[in-house]
Amino acid sequence: MSRESDQSQATDAGESQPRIPVGVSSCLLGEEVRYDGSHKRNPFVTDALSRYFHYVPVCPEVAIGLSTPRPPIRLELAEDERIRVRGVRDRRIDVTDAMETFGHEKGRELRWLSGYILKSKSPSCGMERVKVYKPDGHPAGIPGRGAYARALMKENPLLPVEEEGRLNDPSLREGFVCRVFCYYRWQRLIEAGLTRKALVDFHADHKLLLMAHDDQRMRALGRLVSTLGEQPLEEVAEAYIEAFMAALARPATRGRHANVLYHLLGHLKRELDPADKQEAVTVIEQYRTGMVPLIVPVTLLRHHFRRWPDPYVERQFYLYWSPPELALLNQV
Repeated sequence: MSRESDQSQATDAGESQPRIPVGVSSCLLGEEVRYDGSHKRNPFVTDALSRYFHYVPVCPEVAIGLSTPRPPIRLELAEDERIRVRGVRDRRIDVTDAMETFGHEKGRELRWLSGYILKSKSPSCGMERVKVYKPDGHPAGIPGRGAYARALMKENPLLPVEEEGRLNDPSLREGFVCRVFCYYRWQRLIEAGLTRKALVDFHADHKLLLMAHDDQRMRALGRLVSTLGEQPLEEVAEAYIEAFMAALARPATRGRHANVLYHLLGHLKRELDPADKQEAVTVIEQYRTGMVPLIVPVTLLRHHFRRWPDPYVERQFYLYWSPPELALLNQV
């Protein structure tokens, strides 16, 4: 399916905004493509996230010609220390080269995606900590990555990628969805035509979000943007998005979130009376110490900024990016 025909299906009836294109292991959508003819349908992927993501399903094992059902395969440490993909019961089955070739080809074909959700523990799709075996069947004692996943991620180093199992962790879930949303915004910026002003505005819009994840990189990115008049725009943009995605890949902490919340509260110092200020401080401290989730201080600040709009705050992606239906901020 082409990118154009695929994207034409990415908007539900009545929706004004297209859903974000995200690759996914086919079995997670309920497709019966696993080696035993089963599936691994994930309700959070198929139900909750599908309201915002338009999925591009891929089963690399079926794509390279393996049947369903089929003999199981696994990662095996070969004699030359290279990790290969071989049959569990019949080691003559070796799909390493076919899997890697397909991964690189698909990775180049799908560079327009904004994220990818992989099946964990899979010798083809597992993102990390996939079991690697010795030829005699004993564990090799080293972590592996699925052959398709490895090639895909090498072709798309900036692409937000996560495993469905890790999406059960509230912090990892919130971080992944946030990266997908941000990367999609960057892709639309590039698609619309990169300009110096667009890059400066992009950094300004995401400044507080960066602060919550990696304040050092946030400051470094600010310095990088300030060099726009001295270096070629394309070079600055390439360095910017690489550091930007690296910053968001660092998990946000309660301490850094609290710093951002206090920064936002500072924009209300002339508007709030002492009682409202004290309430806000109390709620932020309750969040910082783990008594309440992030949604509590965020909701309070949103309320105050509705009463006293601030142009700087209104443009901040940090305060308004998370879809309420996903409840991502309710558990972090």
